[in-house]
Amino acid sequence: MTALVVILIVVIIGVAVLVWRQRATGTQRLDDAKADARRWVERLGGQVLNLTGTNDAAKQALADAGERYTAAGSQMEQARTVEQCRLVTQTAQEGLYYVRAARTAMGLDPGPELPDLNGQSRAGQVTGDRRVEVEGHEYEASAQPGAGTPHYYPGGYVAGRPVPQGWYSEPWWKPALVAGAWGIGAGLLFNAMFSGMHSIPYAAGGWDNGGWDNGGFDGGQGFGDFGGDQGQQADFSGGDQGGGDWGGGDQGGGWDFGGGGDWGGGGGDWGGGGDNNW
Repeated sequence: MTALVVILIVVIIGVAVLVWRQRATGTQRLDDAKADARRWVERLGGQVLNLTGTNDAAKQALADAGERYTAAGSQMEQARTVEQCRLVTQTAQEGLYYVRAARTAMGLDPGPELPDLNGQSRAGQVTGDRRVEVEGHEYEASAQPGAGTPHYYPGGYVAGRPVPQGWYSEPWWKPALVAGAWGIGAGLLFNAMFSGMHSIPYAAGGWDNGGWDNGGFDGGQGFGDFGGDQGQQADFSGGDQGGGDWGGGDQGGGWDFGGGGDWGGGGGDWGGGGDNNW
């Protein structure tokens, strides 16, 4: 009987130690994720709060970066899981893409490269100037910022569809960010704007003809029909967490951060010292 009691005590102690170690490991992972997220948010904040746009393109890019900074700060306050911390990091990194764009528009060193967040490398990039008219409306795209193309997009997938990196006359992708699905005319606009642009691999096949990722839009990509619900989109308008779209798992890509404001102020340096270690 005594031996049985000893065995039970040993088992209970072993289970307790195992549970304690698992909890300690989980706590450490969460602490590490929070620290990494805070580092990216602070890095973004240092840029947003110390740069002032000198032209329309730079001002717009900094406004977009400021929206991400606001959203990332709100997310950081509510982050309770490793996955939520990773989403904070992604939001801040996306904001830094806009900072790089603003610096480029002002003729400054854009700074260090950033991680590929949402398939930027696969989405391609605008390499020339293009002006098209679709359904009576004129759109422009360019590899460089200009008076007619003040809106930057870092490239990636929005509602399951690729949007190339570049400067545009207007943010034609934003409705898909908000709704999580593209409108009927989006494919026509994409084909008109990017057809024949060699830096965009799927442009030759067209948006509607399966000309990308070897699967088309309805074959094997898991994106569903063109006008269907794409899901996986999170709306962080003004820092609102979108009604609880914080669930774990793949957060998808392409977020809309409504709001904005003027984040100008200070000089055009990288955080006060004029160096590029941001």
